[in-house]
Amino acid sequence: MRRRVEADRCYWLLAQYQLFVNSGVVTSNNVACIFLLRKHLERASCWKSGFPTMRSRRINQFAPLLIALVGLPARGKSQLAHRLARHLNWNGESTKVFDCSEYRRRHMALYGSHDIFRADNQQGSAIRRQSAREAVQDAMLWLKDGNSVAIFDGTNITREQRRELSDYCLNDMGFRILFIECVCEDQELLERNIIEILHYSADYKNMSEEEAVDDLRKKLEHYMRQYEPIDAGLETISFVRVENMGETVTAHKVAGQKESGILGYLSGMRCLPQTLYFTRHGESEYNVLGRIGGDAALSPRGQLYARALADHFNSLPAREPYTVWTSELRRTKQTAADIRAPKRAVRALNELDAGICEGLTYEEMQERFPQEFAWRDQDKLHYRYPWGESYIDIMTRLRPVLSALEDEHNVIVVGHQAVLRCMLGYFLDAKLDELPYMNVPLHTIVKLTSYGYKYKVEMTKLPVECVDTHRKQPKNCSINRTSADALTTVPSHYDTLPSNLWQNSAEAQL
Repeated sequence: MRRRVEADRCYWLLAQYQLFVNSGVVTSNNVACIFLLRKHLERASCWKSGFPTMRSRRINQFAPLLIALVGLPARGKSQLAHRLARHLNWNGESTKVFDCSEYRRRHMALYGSHDIFRADNQQGSAIRRQSAREAVQDAMLWLKDGNSVAIFDGTNITREQRRELSDYCLNDMGFRILFIECVCEDQELLERNIIEILHYSADYKNMSEEEAVDDLRKKLEHYMRQYEPIDAGLETISFVRVENMGETVTAHKVAGQKESGILGYLSGMRCLPQTLYFTRHGESEYNVLGRIGGDAALSPRGQLYARALADHFNSLPAREPYTVWTSELRRTKQTAADIRAPKRAVRALNELDAGICEGLTYEEMQERFPQEFAWRDQDKLHYRYPWGESYIDIMTRLRPVLSALEDEHNVIVVGHQAVLRCMLGYFLDAKLDELPYMNVPLHTIVKLTSYGYKYKVEMTKLPVECVDTHRKQPKNCSINRTSADALTTVPSHYDTLPSNLWQNSAEAQL
């Protein structure tokens, strides 16, 4: 409150000063006004070689936000930028990363050497400045188009660069800006970051390992000579400092709803190597019958998958212990029962609640609730079953689970189709409208291995037969469609296949 009063006083004094300038008359009152203006501006931390602009004062917390990364190479900036973008997109903030290095590569047919990063290399400096300018301009266009957050992934290592960027964003564009400085003093983390750059950076794909190591070392030396860490005593900017990939997080002048949420995410972030496993439960009795939801037990083939799954994980080298997460439903617990690892039943991993449609087949849904069935096909992401849930509801309840899982290693998640679609979509940064139609087949292990800010996907199909429950979106989603059109993509199940496909020879004779 006191700061707000100080600011209001500053702008009243500024108005008085402008009247003095326009009149051209010097009086004792004018001189006193100037003295008080400067005094109050200094107390309000608004004074910096001139007067504050009226435009910067009008920026509110709902304005688009530019996040600018700060720090030396190999400090985890890119990994933080993309993880943060994934988190914000999941939470409904349309976010995009603008990588300055990618813009720089557009101006260079082939990366030459570290010389481009020397402070006295005028041509290299011009290319880097132009690249940064283009990245920022595209970020501003992204925000002007109605999107929420843009992340500028650059070094921004000098105070002059940060001052210019802050002035442009606040005063010229009317957007909010938050700087995130990445600092890394942990030698083990630093070496791991350097190894990832050498393996995955496009700059070094045509160099030998020895050449790449030498070039990167000299590049870091050039940057270190120019680096000016953020100093709250010298810079009037909002910033968060992240040390050792989230070990310590400090904030300065962070205000606003988006910024506070970002600070909370960064405070719990640990960018460590990960291997995660996902699998649906074994084939259930409801899967065989084509029914959705419910709390059915495993079918005989589902029980075979449970044993095969346990054999698979129990036979892997025990370098690090596994942890198994299941839902609270029987079919996931039965599937994980024989895996030799600690188990945790998580309520948030329960399958999508189909409300009044629990336990029905798609054919029965079309017969009883044709309008609901059509509405769901029209917008499967947002559609909520009467007295049930939507995919958006699943995403909401999965937020704490995903936050916890981001910092885990060697976790086996035994879940359900809709839930695993959302979880895999999060880690693979899939578009939200793609989630409801991702193919997550039964009796298949999906392994995610992190590298940098991305994940490598490996799928292992265990040799146990099962039904196919994947249903594609039909082309005709009209409320007035025929039943045949509505059911055209419904997968086959027991009730719709010739009985001899499901019976053994003795049952067929009977």
